Amino acid sequence: MLSRLLIMGMILSTAVLTASAQTVKLLWPSGAPGALGNTEVDRPTIAIYLPDASKATGAGVVVYPGGGYEHLATEKEGTKPAEWLNQLGVAAFVVKYRLGPHYHYPAEFEDGIRAMRYVRYNAKDYGISPDEIGVWGFSAGGHMASSVGTHFDSGNPQASDPIDRVSSRPDFMILAYPVITLTGPYAHEGSMQNFLGPNPAPGLAEKFSNQLQVTPKTPPTFLFCTDADTTVPAENSIMFFDALRRNHVPGELHVFERGPHGTGLAQTYPELSIWPKLLEDWLRLRGLAK
Repeated sequence: MLSRLLIMGMILSTAVLTASAQTVKLLWPSGAPGALGNTEVDRPTIAIYLPDASKATGAGVVVYPGGGYEHLATEKEGTKPAEWLNQLGVAAFVVKYRLGPHYHYPAEFEDGIRAMRYVRYNAKDYGISPDEIGVWGFSAGGHMASSVGTHFDSGNPQASDPIDRVSSRPDFMILAYPVITLTGPYAHEGSMQNFLGPNPAPGLAEKFSNQLQVTPKTPPTFLFCTDADTTVPAENSIMFFDALRRNHVPGELHVFERGPHGTGLAQTYPELSIWPKLLEDWLRLRGLAK
């Protein structure tokens, strides 16, 4: 009986309801840096999902769907997480960033970090606090999120674009079965090639192996993965969590025994369906969710 009640609670807590109305904005209205054209693939965007005002906590999350830096799993790893966050009173901002093979570094990273600055700059308009904005990435989107969370800066006060004057540092990170390393046996080859390109500069793979970039200033992080994931091995998450511990950064890691790669919120995977509830508890513990 207790097990049934727990399962019912998990289903209710992860239920995705109808999203609030969304607006899609260009990250660079005048054109993204290094754009190769002016088609859909050349124009990174951000889709804005705001919770009901009566439930809003003042927190926001920038969401990066995965897809190996080649495509975006926007519904499963973007829209649904955004709707889920809205039910907790958290605003969500789903990023459509540029992808390989058309684009390689630095384009994807520029889009990822621009999205963080964009949300912080416009925080007042979205009813959120500029110091309660996190990032959430899945798979290669987890690499994007962890890149934003380890390669941030305080902004350029001399920039002509006011968005570039604000900090790009997230206040927290959520990494779901993330690509973390771009070197060694645990690297995801497709993500590495699409992100870096065929002839990366020396040292670039190490620079964006983000377990090597953790410092005491890295934001608190929640990580979820499975031991059975053969696409992006759990060692990616474990190495990042270990780096957090060594730098005394608050972190929480959940490695489930079973489950494939790319499960999203795992509503159809009974063995994993508790993971959003664990995340919900973590957000509540930090005062970010209702």
